[in-house]
Amino acid sequence: MQVQRRGPLGRLVAAHPRIADVALMVAVLLLGLLTVLFASQTVRGATGLGLYPREARASWLVPTAWLVGAAVGAVLLLARRARPLTVTVALCVLAVASLTSAGVLGVVGVCLACALYAVASDRPPRTTWLSCAAVFVTVSIAMWWWQDIGLAEILLWSDPIMTPTGDPVQQLPEPLFSPGRRSASVFLLLALLLLGVAAGSGVRARRLHALGLVERYEAMARDRDKSAALARAAERSRIAREMHDVVAHSVSVMVALSDGADKALERAPDSSRQALRELSSTGRTALSDMQRVLEVFDPDDADDDGHPDLAETAATDLRTVVERLRVAGLPVTASGLETELPQDTSLRLAVVRIVSESLTNVLRHAPGASSVEVTLRRSGTFVEVEIIDSGGTRPGAGGTGRGVVGIRERVALLGGHAEIGPRTDGGWRVGVVLPSTGGHEGERR
Repeated sequence: MQVQRRGPLGRLVAAHPRIADVALMVAVLLLGLLTVLFASQTVRGATGLGLYPREARASWLVPTAWLVGAAVGAVLLLARRARPLTVTVALCVLAVASLTSAGVLGVVGVCLACALYAVASDRPPRTTWLSCAAVFVTVSIAMWWWQDIGLAEILLWSDPIMTPTGDPVQQLPEPLFSPGRRSASVFLLLALLLLGVAAGSGVRARRLHALGLVERYEAMARDRDKSAALARAAERSRIAREMHDVVAHSVSVMVALSDGADKALERAPDSSRQALRELSSTGRTALSDMQRVLEVFDPDDADDDGHPDLAETAATDLRTVVERLRVAGLPVTASGLETELPQDTSLRLAVVRIVSESLTNVLRHAPGASSVEVTLRRSGTFVEVEIIDSGGTRPGAGGTGRGVVGIRERVALLGGHAEIGPRTDGGWRVGVVLPSTGGHEGERR
């Protein structure tokens, strides 16, 4: 309704279409009653000096056919919304019957225009114009052959026809038809039909335009909602990935440290105390990391991109990560940890997360592994990370695969590539290559 911008009358008709149908029926009936008076005056005359004598058949047949045509046409128009083509055909048959029986078309022509209006507003243009052409040809032929009294005759014969002697003609053998007067009736019918088609086509065009606007608005709303849903899903995925990295790594290390401290409590109290201290440090680090991840829910604590500051997390020392896993019982051999990483926070964080996740996976899924090698290299504009383990000797805990997916996502976001999978001689390998645009500190100096 807002798009169509209808006025009070248009909103009333749209809300109560039956009111418009009844009003049209009443208007057609009133038009029929009004025009039948002129037709009667032409046939009978106001002073008895009409076109035909009072006892002639036309004196009562013409007014009767005129009124019947108006009444039947008005009733048929009530069904024009539901069955416009059927009503058009029925009115065309009524017009031909009125012309053949009484020689008059009456207001059936107006009813045909209203029916074609309904056809044009509801059906495609091809159907509309075919219907209009069929009605015009059929009714025009019937008018040319059988019409006795039309609009031209009513206007021209409303006064008595005089003979050369000055006496009025009361008994006309046949109507004084001429091609000109017949053409006037045909052109009047054509104008009515074209007016109905034009009005109906305009209504249909406005309705289709409004529907097109509504569909575009709905599509925009769906795209907006879909974009918002994708953004929420991406944010949830990022939070889940960060939480998994923090929780899976830290909790796995804490469990391993607590088990080791429990076993060494009596035979190696010093080692047990060291494990407990490392357990406490790991827990505090995990809480700090989780707090930074959860800050994403507070926009006031986020940076300009809407994400919390991860520089502190990226600055985590890889030696600390490796040492923590070594204390937890993982036989880690590391090389290249002294390699200076670029200052890109995202890349530094990715390296830390990849190493942490890979070692945690070995701790959880390959217990009893005899060796784990961590290698960090920087060559040219690439940073290479490789973690290789010999495979576990005891059954490991099941996993969801989120860690491997997280590694691949991090690498893809940075434009690198990852090779993750089992080795041919046993164990597992994680190989990652990340692009780096910055040079070494020494080169920059």
